[in-house]
Amino acid sequence: MSDIISDDALSDSLTEIQSERNQLVVPPSEQDHRQGELNARVVLVEYGDYQCPQCGELYTSIQAIQRQFEATLFRRGSLCFIFRHFPQPQIHPQAQKAAAAAEAAAAQGQFWQMHEMLLKHQQELGDGDLAEYADNLGLDVTQFIRDIARKVYLDHIDQDIASGIESGVVSIPALFINGVRYGNDLELEPLLVALAQPVR
Repeated sequence: MSDIISDDALSDSLTEIQSERNQLVVPPSEQDHRQGELNARVVLVEYGDYQCPQCGELYTSIQAIQRQFEATLFRRGSLCFIFRHFPQPQIHPQAQKAAAAAEAAAAQGQFWQMHEMLLKHQQELGDGDLAEYADNLGLDVTQFIRDIARKVYLDHIDQDIASGIESGVVSIPALFINGVRYGNDLELEPLLVALAQPVR
């Protein structure tokens, strides 16, 4: 009996692995940072990095999509947006600390405010900048700085990264729509079309 695997069997195995890697392995939960309800008809999950220019551009598109879902296109509450950390410090040296800043702000109830601040100021993510953003948001700056310095939220960030890797994420931004990897253009129009399809 031969131990050699046929090309067809190998191809089928690889296809199965790749298809599994197009699925979101860790489902959305109460632990996620989200805008909208988990039972929304469309759940959009992004793995992102605060220093990544494409993530900054995508943020603008997602804001526009949220406005359209809330206003005219679909009924309210049909979209849930979730952000998970996937910093790539080998490319973006400030990304890990920026993710920690978002988590430190979340501990004081201001994740989304800090999220927006970081994405709007991607070239200004030094320690002084982060402290200034915390101050602008009215956070307890001493606690904020202490949390970052003590790496209080490292485990949470690492869990996000691990869940992304399990789901086949290797570059960012990476999007999943209702648990399935979105692999098309990140421009507003094609993304809106893809998000609209599950709703109809």
